[in-house]
Amino acid sequence: MNSAGVPARGDTATPCTRRSPSFSPPAGRSSQLGYGRGPNRLLDSPFRETENGVPPDASRDDPARSQPAAPILSGAARRHLRGLAHSRKPHVMIGEGGLSPAVLQALDAALTAHELVKVRLRQPEDKRAAARDLATASGAALCGVVGHTVILYRPDPESPRIELPERS
Repeated sequence: MNSAGVPARGDTATPCTRRSPSFSPPAGRSSQLGYGRGPNRLLDSPFRETENGVPPDASRDDPARSQPAAPILSGAARRHLRGLAHSRKPHVMIGEGGLSPAVLQALDAALTAHELVKVRLRQPEDKRAAARDLATASGAALCGVVGHTVILYRPDPESPRIELPERS
């Protein structure tokens, strides 16, 4: 070592690792607490910001709207509905055309007939935003997004066929 404390050529120095006292993380990384796998990773989740993952919509209060507002589901009810949807095949497929009036009409017919519907998306840029748009446009509750599949629930107003669990 020379007088400045820098190892001379040929001297063996200890490498700088994450466990060494001289390690400092790259600039800007320490402020990203909501990113990755830590306990704060859900802080940035779009499902945390709003109830049922559907953003507040002014048209919900509009009496001219033809369909009722999306039901408010508890976490246990969403989990129950995801379990029921597991064995079902997707009823509606959304391709490159995206969210068109024909897709919304098919989704409305499927929700009227089945109440619980799986919708398959073809590699959207933002799956969660597409899921929220589908739920808002159809008046259904967003139960979850699994891969490229969105699970939506809209009960029949006269005679609901799916019984939701009561939270005790």
